[in-house]
Amino acid sequence: MSTYADSSFFVSLYIPDEHSPAARRLFAQHDRIWLTPLHRAEWAHAVARRLFQRHMSLNEVQTVYDDLEVDREARIWIDAPLPEMAFERCIRLAKEHGTQFGMATLDTLHVASALELGVERFWTFDERQAKLARAVGLKTS
Repeated sequence: MSTYADSSFFVSLYIPDEHSPAARRLFAQHDRIWLTPLHRAEWAHAVARRLFQRHMSLNEVQTVYDDLEVDREARIWIDAPLPEMAFERCIRLAKEHGTQFGMATLDTLHVASALELGVERFWTFDERQAKLARAVGLKTS
């Protein structure tokens, strides 16, 4: 069974925060986790924001960037392009569930990508995103 995690999951794996213990626990039981350009773009911005906010040094940020690349090269993640129909699915999800859950575009795009990739499990620390994922039949943890 493959798993899709939102970008915050990857941040919590590589940068200690309040969700890191849960992220490590989930990661330890993973089958395979997808990594798309959407993840990488959001992740890079989240890491850069840590430097901007002075929560990390330039050396720490570069180490974190390097750590993800080493793991990608080791094929820890399933590297994949953003699914072609992810935006169309995202639009449909907004129309069908947007008034019920009030999700942000990128959160909905992650759920849409997971559906388009055919995963069964979706990991997030965002409760609204988790509600959407469950509403469309994905298992969450």
